[in-house]
Amino acid sequence: MRAMVLDAPGTPLRAADLPEPVPGPGEVRVRVSACGVCRTDLHVRDGELTRAALPLVPGHEIVGVVDEVGAGVDGPAPGDRVGVPWLGWTCGECRQCRAGRENLCERARFTGYTRDGGYAEAAVADARYCFPIPDGYDDVAAAPLLCAGLIGYRSLRMAGEAGRLGLYGFGAAAHLIAQVAVARGVEVFAFTRPGDREGARFATGLGAVWAGGSDQAPPAPLDAAIVFAPVGALVPAALAAVRPGGRVVCAGIHMSDIPSFAYSLLWEERSVASVANLTRADGIEFMEEAARTPLRVSAEAVPLEDAEEALRRLREGEVEGALVLRP
Repeated sequence: MRAMVLDAPGTPLRAADLPEPVPGPGEVRVRVSACGVCRTDLHVRDGELTRAALPLVPGHEIVGVVDEVGAGVDGPAPGDRVGVPWLGWTCGECRQCRAGRENLCERARFTGYTRDGGYAEAAVADARYCFPIPDGYDDVAAAPLLCAGLIGYRSLRMAGEAGRLGLYGFGAAAHLIAQVAVARGVEVFAFTRPGDREGARFATGLGAVWAGGSDQAPPAPLDAAIVFAPVGALVPAALAAVRPGGRVVCAGIHMSDIPSFAYSLLWEERSVASVANLTRADGIEFMEEAARTPLRVSAEAVPLEDAEEALRRLREGEVEGALVLRP
């Protein structure tokens, strides 16, 4: 099968012809029809995430059809369209799993990081971590739901009951979760790169009541803010924008160092939290919400062989919405 492979951190992905993967017990093989390009893939490719199982097929926003199942699989079945997310396997036995926090499993494995992912014509996945895709989304539109949507959804939940919500970095995740928030009656304030007028127009077109540069203050105090951009300097900026008792949620798996800041920004019971991975409950709940609230997914399809160029465009901030590879 055709695949794009990362051999070493910081090196370009190379096209390869690999053997078809065979599902083991509890696994299914998915014939990949689309795989989103996530910023986490970029962190893996650039070596900012250091535990990749190399050589590696990246990609964890996988949409495809099951074509073979391993022993002991009750579902999904051959012919089912499914999505495969970042969290690819958990032990079910450690303290975190037993407490219902499988996203923090001590032995977790991750799609496109510690097990091969979807930058390929086929991928093997744990059947437990395959989600049904809502009707109404084609394969390209569905792919960003598997990480941008899921992580955005968990971040939104961690933001609490916010009537005014700030989103720092208006890309793949923010453009989806902004629509969910607006549908719930939340006022969304979008923070883009300074001077990015197109990004601001994109955000207001999706329902944001205000959009401006991340160097600007919002016109009203926020109840909560989610930082999607991997820029540590945005954390104190977001703290300065939230009201007393407000919360700042850091949604990325990797972020540049957070600079020191005055204690007064944290005082009055403001808090900072991070989001790690997802749970199966997150996946089920978000897919149900995506079915109830049809989301306008801004996604551009590109050929599988252009994966390296897609990552470059993402690195340079040349992407509105999401890029999706098509084998």
